[in-house]
Amino acid sequence: QVQLVESGGGLVQPGGSLRLSCAASGRAVSSENVQWYRQAPGKGRELVAVIGHLGTTLYGDSVKGRSTISRDNATNTVHLQINNLKPEDTAIFYCKINMFWGQGTQVTVSS
Repeated sequence: QVQLVESGGGLVQPGGSLRLSCAASGRAVSSENVQWYRQAPGKGRELVAVIGHLGTTLYGDSVKGRSTISRDNATNTVHLQINNLKPEDTAIFYCKINMFWGQGTQVTVSS
């Protein structure tokens, strides 16, 4: 059984930054492909970023160039740093390993 707990969301002004975290248990993040998704109000889930078990990273077009996904093997946590946040980034952000999802963390970008 894999458990994922996201944290780090909140209210931020446009142009600000956030660092989201996904703490995993039951599986080593260093051995898995870990994905971040987001779901904006009234929309479907959108892939934001992926870090593969070999460390390869992939970003969705909506955050490319202003996001960094990384992992900390010591704490079994994957982080997602997003800079230059825009109102359209407002969403619930989820992490995923295989078929397991976390509960999500809310990000609201507003002045």
